Amino acid sequence: MSFLYMVATPIGNLRDITLRALDVLREADIIVCEDTRHSLKLLSAYEIRKPLISCHGHNEAQVAERVVARIKSGETAAYISDAGTPGISDPGTVLVRHAREAGVPVVPIPGASAFSSLLCVNHFPGKTVVFEGFLSPKAGRRRTRLQQLLAGGASFVLYESPYRTVKLLGDLAELAPGRNVLLGREMTKMHEEYLTGTAEEIFEELSRRNAIKGEVSLLVAGDKKS
Repeated sequence: MSFLYMVATPIGNLRDITLRALDVLREADIIVCEDTRHSLKLLSAYEIRKPLISCHGHNEAQVAERVVARIKSGETAAYISDAGTPGISDPGTVLVRHAREAGVPVVPIPGASAFSSLLCVNHFPGKTVVFEGFLSPKAGRRRTRLQQLLAGGASFVLYESPYRTVKLLGDLAELAPGRNVLLGREMTKMHEEYLTGTAEEIFEELSRRNAIKGEVSLLVAGDKKS
């Protein structure tokens, strides 16, 4: 029996892929991708040409069965999401579950992630960090979960699209205006940006902009009183 490799890929800069990840992708019989069109940019940059299988959030369960069957027949598969580490706010968990239930060995190939990249430039005190990822796009659910996270007292990390970032920061500015935040935008890319200040200050800064480009990662510092 062969293996299922869960391979981390760059979150922006294509040179952030590891040598081991390139070796695995070159040696795999099939590469399973969240979006084959997106992954082709990375694979083409390193002249990797392999059969690609689309496996995203809407078809993951069905595709997982086919991929596991091919692995059990002797093929090696590598899974890559659009960017970063599979399973961290990306598809991949369902595929891993199917593989483990079928007795297929699953091997992580670590690398880039927006979560760890943001923590690398964090200067807030405290060692406990809660990873939440994307909140609900529905305002009521988003605010309720924000209240729960803020009440927990620990630092936490959120992901958000550029289209909802100001709304998220507006909620934070209303619920905890003085809480310190670190915002990373377009991380590892040409126009990467890091902003730090209180929730109210960062909300006011981004509210003045005509548009926000690139997905955002946000670290909200813990409550000093907790």
